[in-house]
Amino acid sequence: MVNVLSIQSHVAYGHAGNASAVFPLQRLGVEVWPVHTVQFSNHTGYGAWTGRVFDGQAVDEVVQGIEDRGVLGSCDAVLSGYLGSADIGHAVLGSVAKVRNANPAAVWCCDPVIGDVGRGVFVRPGIPEFMREVAVPAADIVTPNHYELDLLSQTETRSLGSVKDAVAAVQALGPRVVLTTSLVAEDTPADAVDLLASEGGRHFLVRTPRLDLSVNGAGDAIAALFLAHWLSTRSAGEALARAAASVFGLLQRTADAGSREILLVAAQDEYVTPTRTFDVTEV
Repeated sequence: MVNVLSIQSHVAYGHAGNASAVFPLQRLGVEVWPVHTVQFSNHTGYGAWTGRVFDGQAVDEVVQGIEDRGVLGSCDAVLSGYLGSADIGHAVLGSVAKVRNANPAAVWCCDPVIGDVGRGVFVRPGIPEFMREVAVPAADIVTPNHYELDLLSQTETRSLGSVKDAVAAVQALGPRVVLTTSLVAEDTPADAVDLLASEGGRHFLVRTPRLDLSVNGAGDAIAALFLAHWLSTRSAGEALARAAASVFGLLQRTADAGSREILLVAAQDEYVTPTRTFDVTEV
């Protein structure tokens, strides 16, 4: 049994953060220990929500309680996403340190949530710097979108070659595996979106059709699925192929239904037996 400590935001209605990552992992047979960094009524894409951001101490207390159960030695990975504050970030770092102390083979998959094309930076001041200077260097796997890759590498990428250079710059900070999502390079067709998984000097590309929908939580789901498949295969290319197929199926079902929320539960078979698969090309 694979065990993952997932420290992320949480929403009661809909799917984002842990509410987007936990169930796909469970459907794949992964045991998840969710720790919430925020508790909101719904994701912020609606423009209005209720709830609160927790402080670092709240996260520390929950993780300490898990450590007191004597189970951190069986934790295979830590998964983190949106951080409400740098204080939360330091609590995540402390949690990773506890897990690594109990199990030196454990990995940290950090989704460096900072912003996106069209929205710009949408996290609190200090978070972008914390991600680049503290979190990413300590992580084993990072899953930025194209916009975040540019911010982390402090470059502006257009060609696939420049994207690969940016990935190398991020890997030089610390992480050995980089999954770049929502990648649109100069040679990406207008009706497509690319994903690039990079590890050990090798780069693997998957191209999927662009779907006409705007939803929240898909990035949280793909980070979780990529981590799960990387843990089982130890292959960035294979993890990319499986995660991309599942998330495309999830989004296709969501688009077909005209749903504002991703159909995370209704489309659950896509995590195990995706309707459509895509070729992986080494580039």
